[in-house]
Amino acid sequence: MANFIRRTPEGEDRERLICGDCGYVAYENPKIVVGSVVEEDGSILLCRRAIEPRHGFWTLPAGYMELGETTEEGARREAWEEARARLDLQGILAIYSIARIGQVQIIYKARLAEPGVAAGPESLEVRFFTWEEIPWHEIAFPSVHWALSAWRAGGSGIAGNPPEDARGMAGL
Repeated sequence: MANFIRRTPEGEDRERLICGDCGYVAYENPKIVVGSVVEEDGSILLCRRAIEPRHGFWTLPAGYMELGETTEEGARREAWEEARARLDLQGILAIYSIARIGQVQIIYKARLAEPGVAAGPESLEVRFFTWEEIPWHEIAFPSVHWALSAWRAGGSGIAGNPPEDARGMAGL
């Protein structure tokens, strides 16, 4: 079994996990989350989470990328897994940095490529909400609020973290 210790490798500026036996450096890097704001007829698709964290709260169809897939493939896969939705991606809506939990989130604008949605294994239920119907007090994560607001603003650029939380440090 490897004997990992935390120290700063020569030529670097931060501590890393290093094997005390062979010198292997185990880099710890952010995870990439991909997802979509799916709009149909002015309403937005949300999924009620069947898993932790935030079981029972509403979120966008999103999750961690898998090795060997593009961000687009990951966003489509997550929509299928969570909402049985086939998507037509329409470009990147936002990129968020969530430093406190080591995530980078890439959120797409999307529409359904085929009619119909249904709860997948990670969702208790899925449905489309008009802006006025969105259950804001039951939204799972701050970045879902940000993405929904970016969609609503309809800007032509790619949105990022709000200025008051530029590093994504605010918790739930």
